[in-house]
Amino acid sequence: MLLIFCLRIVDVSMGTIRMLMIMRGMRKWAVLIGFVEVTIWVVAISQVMSNLNNLWNILAYSGGFATGTYIGMYLENGLAMGSVDIRVVSLQKGAEIVSQVRKAGYGATELPALGQSGPVSLIGIVVTRKQKPAVLTLITEVDPDAFVTVDDMRRVDRGYGRLAK
Repeated sequence: MLLIFCLRIVDVSMGTIRMLMIMRGMRKWAVLIGFVEVTIWVVAISQVMSNLNNLWNILAYSGGFATGTYIGMYLENGLAMGSVDIRVVSLQKGAEIVSQVRKAGYGATELPALGQSGPVSLIGIVVTRKQKPAVLTLITEVDPDAFVTVDDMRRVDRGYGRLAK
């Protein structure tokens, strides 16, 4: 029962990481992880299927799946692989946000735009996922009322500032 539980935790966590690798275009890693993941799954499911009358094995399998899902999300968040596109709409402090972002070593592009209530600044910032919290904090310090969206990016070529290093 404990073996089934632990195997499910490992294989489901690996599945989460494998999907992340696929989304990030890391095909070789995704294939390798997938191979190990399904091998572990076959061992776990064979233990359950060989004794379907044992409720504890079934519960261990299900519990391992749930726990593996949680741990996989935790690992994915900790790895913070890839890049994000941060878009900021600021009514009055666009230039100040761009200045502070650049001062911190990140690249930023400011465009004039027209919002529902009139002229606004549209700012684009591309950073690694690990850099995202620092940049979001910086934006909030400058303009707590700014509208901010964050999108995951599959691929980034070239760039400026810390992203390019």
